[in-house]
Amino acid sequence: MRQLALDLPLPSRLGMEDFLVAPANQVAFETIERWPQWPGNVLVLVGPEGSGKSHLAAIWAERAAAFRMQGGDLETASLDRLEGHGMIDDADQIGPHEARLFHVLNILRENGRFGLLTARSAPDSWGVRTPDLLSRLRLAPMLRLLPPDEALVSAVLIKLLADRQLTVDTSVVDFLCRRMERSIATARRIVAALDAASLASGRRVTRATAAEVLASLEAADASRHGLVTGVAQNAADPNSE
Repeated sequence: MRQLALDLPLPSRLGMEDFLVAPANQVAFETIERWPQWPGNVLVLVGPEGSGKSHLAAIWAERAAAFRMQGGDLETASLDRLEGHGMIDDADQIGPHEARLFHVLNILRENGRFGLLTARSAPDSWGVRTPDLLSRLRLAPMLRLLPPDEALVSAVLIKLLADRQLTVDTSVVDFLCRRMERSIATARRIVAALDAASLASGRRVTRATAAEVLASLEAADASRHGLVTGVAQNAADPNSE
């Protein structure tokens, strides 16, 4: 009998014990760990989507009891609560709210507090038009997170599978790593789909299940973007290399 797979995603685990340190993130991790012995009162943490920057920023925000903000929500953020340290996730998404970001940076400096900004790219590419703000951002030490390598993606997959109490052979993890996009966000999406497929079928995850999930996700992405691709067909064959 097939079970109904409910789309109930697990809450993101953003604790220190859930962050996997690897060469791609080690320098940034060690710098965050050295707080408050930072090279400046504001750091910019840069990395591609799925590289773990929000996770690392959340670890620091928890440790520093920092007020958390989103770059796109700065206009409505209540800065009355910004008495201590501050963390701005996706600071490159400030859009027309440059004056607001500049105000936040000034508050942090005047109060002798620390700030951590995350972004997908360096400040020069944010399109900032306020000279004083751009100068301030350029002076802030920047930490870079590199895209996850295969070893890190493999470790993330294993941890996410364990979090959902899914037991799989190492060959399944190797199969996924060779074919998936190397990002933590993609790993989360794949594991959630594997969990749903396993629950719906009532069977454990196999290489065939992994191939079906990869093909299904890629087909959905291709359909959403109006693309035609043959990679999904190759992914559907668990014996293809």
